[in-house]
Amino acid sequence: MTAYVLRRVLQVVPVLIGVSILAFLMSHLVPGDPVSVMLGQHGTAEEAERLREELGLNDPIYVQYGRFVWHAVQGDLGRSIRSGQPVLTEIRERFGTTLTLTIVSVGVAVVVGMSLGVAAATSGKMGDAAIMAFALLGISMPYFWSGILLILLFGLKLGWLPVAGSGPKALVLPAITLAAPAAAVLARMTRSTMLEVLNQDFVRTARAKGLREQIVVVRHVLKNALIPVVTIIGLQFGGLLSGSVIVESVFSRPGLGRYTVTAIEARDFPQIQGIVLVTAAIYVFVNLAVDLLYAVLDPRIRYH
Repeated sequence: MTAYVLRRVLQVVPVLIGVSILAFLMSHLVPGDPVSVMLGQHGTAEEAERLREELGLNDPIYVQYGRFVWHAVQGDLGRSIRSGQPVLTEIRERFGTTLTLTIVSVGVAVVVGMSLGVAAATSGKMGDAAIMAFALLGISMPYFWSGILLILLFGLKLGWLPVAGSGPKALVLPAITLAAPAAAVLARMTRSTMLEVLNQDFVRTARAKGLREQIVVVRHVLKNALIPVVTIIGLQFGGLLSGSVIVESVFSRPGLGRYTVTAIEARDFPQIQGIVLVTAAIYVFVNLAVDLLYAVLDPRIRYH
């Protein structure tokens, strides 16, 4: 197990290098000039040239990338062109808000999605069709649309929940918005894997022993159907982390999502590169944790 973990950690290095190259190149391909954004309409050509020299934007792109990587491996993601503050500090200040939203959304998606999947697999054709139609609706609605609908209904019309802020109540609507598509995907996957397991011989044996259907479903069927579902949960975590960009903008939450939007608008290269690199690292390590969880769910799995 230790050798496997070390091997996987080493595999993270080329992945992060590839992500850093893509993030660096894509941020420089964004239309517009950060210097023009900083100086505004009244900046002179001399001021723009002096600022570009100070920021190192006149250096060849490979020199800029080398400087970025050298500082990144030392834990320094550079300074924001806009604010002059360390990018890592700015990300750290906002990361808690985004992580809280993501974790709550994952929890909602897992509970709702798996419950619907189990119900669909065990409730007969009519119930299965109704639940899957509901799941399809959840997948089809984009974040910005479902978020606006929830704001209009529960925030403005009924007045039950706040549409902005940072308290626990203000977390409900954005968490539901973010969780809905993920819950729909988990419902479909849970249903599919459970239908496969329900036809296995050991399930028929458990029923023949006189076990209650609830025990058969939970202890035997669901447990053996969890590995594909856990894989989807790991993938959805990364999707929800990136989906917070839209949701936090809709609900005006001060997290990484809004930070990303403002960084792109300002053509702030260090901010964009730092956000992408941090998000990619989290995504990679979450998937490593999911891989290790397989051995807990199924003792037959061994890592060498």
